[in-house]
Amino acid sequence: MSAIEAGVRAPGSPWRDEIRATLSLSWPMVLTNLAQVAMTATDVMLMGWAGPKMLAAGALGSNLYFAPLIFGLGLITATAPMMATELGRNRHSVRDIRRTVRQGLWIAVLVSLPIWLLLWHVESILLAMGQDPALAKEAGIYVHWLQWALLPFYGYIVLRSFLSALERPRWALVIVVIAVIFNGLAAWCLIFGHFGLPRMGIAGSGLATTLSSALMFVGLAVVVSVERQFRRYRLFGRFWRADWPRFWALLKLGLPIAGTLVFEVWIFNAAALLMGLIDAASLAAHAIAIQIASIAFMVPMGIGQAATVRVGRAFGAGDAVGVMRSGWTAYALGVGFMSLTALTMVLWPRVLIGGFIEVDDPVNATVVGLAVTFLAFAGLFQIFDGAQAVALGMLRGLHDTRLPMIYAAIGYWGVGLPLGAMLAFHFGFAGAGIWTGLSSGLAVVAVLLLARWLRRERHGLVPAQS
Repeated sequence: MSAIEAGVRAPGSPWRDEIRATLSLSWPMVLTNLAQVAMTATDVMLMGWAGPKMLAAGALGSNLYFAPLIFGLGLITATAPMMATELGRNRHSVRDIRRTVRQGLWIAVLVSLPIWLLLWHVESILLAMGQDPALAKEAGIYVHWLQWALLPFYGYIVLRSFLSALERPRWALVIVVIAVIFNGLAAWCLIFGHFGLPRMGIAGSGLATTLSSALMFVGLAVVVSVERQFRRYRLFGRFWRADWPRFWALLKLGLPIAGTLVFEVWIFNAAALLMGLIDAASLAAHAIAIQIASIAFMVPMGIGQAATVRVGRAFGAGDAVGVMRSGWTAYALGVGFMSLTALTMVLWPRVLIGGFIEVDDPVNATVVGLAVTFLAFAGLFQIFDGAQAVALGMLRGLHDTRLPMIYAAIGYWGVGLPLGAMLAFHFGFAGAGIWTGLSSGLAVVAVLLLARWLRRERHGLVPAQS
C-alpha cells in the first residue's frame, strides 16, 4: 500500500491522515539516507582507526569528491518532483514516467564524464590550494579509487526517485542496507588486508565504496525490471532513444536544484579546506563533527524528500489545500526532530565522538576537545538545518527551484563563509569561528525559504485546477 492509499483509507482528521501518510512515505527514505551516509561514516571510522593522518587525507579527498558529485545529484534530483506531479495529474501514467527515468539516466551518464576528468587531478588541485603535500598525495590515491562510484550512484538515485514518486520506497532501503553491510566488510578487509586480501590502505576504502555503489544500482535495476508492480513501466526499454523535450525540461528544473546543492555543500567543503589551513587536528575534529551532523541531517532530508512527493502530487492534482497541509506537516516533523538532535549534541558530545575515535586515548586529546566544541556549534544550527532541508523539499514539489538557489547563494556565500573566515583568521577564533559562520548561513537560508513558502500564492506557486 502506498502512502497516499494509506492516507485515504485511514480514518480521522485530514491532518492526522496527512501525518500518517507523510511518516509512511518518509521513514523508508530517512532510513535509506541514513544507510547511505553510513557508508561514509564507516569509511571515516575505519580511516580514524588507521590513524589521524589517514583520516585527514580521507576528509580532504571526500570533500573534493562530493563537491562535483553534488552538482550532478541536483540535476537528477529533478526526476522526483517531475514524476510526482505527473502522477498527481494521472496516477496511472506510464509513458511519461518512463520518459523521465530514461532522460534522468542520460543526464547521469553525461554529467559523470567531465567529473571523472576533474577528479583524476585531485592531488594537483589540493597542492594548488596550499594543502600539505603528503596529505594531498594520499587524498589523490583515495579519490582515484573512489571516483568510479559516481555513475552507479547517480543511476541508483534516478531509480530511487522513481520508487519514491510511486510512494514505494522500501526496496531502495533494502538494497542500500545490503550495500552498507558489504561496504563495511569490504573496506575493513581492503584497508587492513584481512582474509588474505591485499592491504591497500586508503585506496581500499575508495574501492569498497565503488563496489558498493555498483551493487546499489544493479540491485535496484533488477528490482524495477523483475517486480510485477514496476516492470510494466519498462524503464530500460529503448534506452538509447532520445527524448529532447523531456531532457531539457529536466535540466530546466534540475539546474537550480544543482545550484542550491552546490552552494550548500561547497560551503562545508570550503570549511574543511579552511580547517586544513589551521592544522591537522582541527581538520580531523571537523571531519568527526560534520559526520555526526550529517547523520542527523538525513532525517529532515528524508522528510523533505517525502514533502516533495506529497506536495508534488497535490500540486499536480490541483489541490491547494492538500499542498498546504502536506507542506506544513513535513515542516513540523523535520524541525521537531532536529530540536531533539540539537539537545543530544550539546548534552552528550563525547558519547557521539566515541564512535569515531578513542576519546580516552591521550594521543587524541586535542582532536576530541576540538570535536566537542564543534559539536556544540553543530547543535545550535540543527534546527535551522532541518528547517531549510524540509522547506526546500516543499518548494521543489511546487517546481519552485530558481529563487531558492539564489537564497542559498546569499545565505551560504554572502553571509556564512565570509563571516566564518573573518572570525577564524582575523579575530583568532580558529575552528569555532568557521562553525559560527556555518550556523549563521543556515539560519539566513531557513528564514528566506520559509518566507517564500508563506507567500507562495502571492508568487503564483499555486496548483492548476484539475
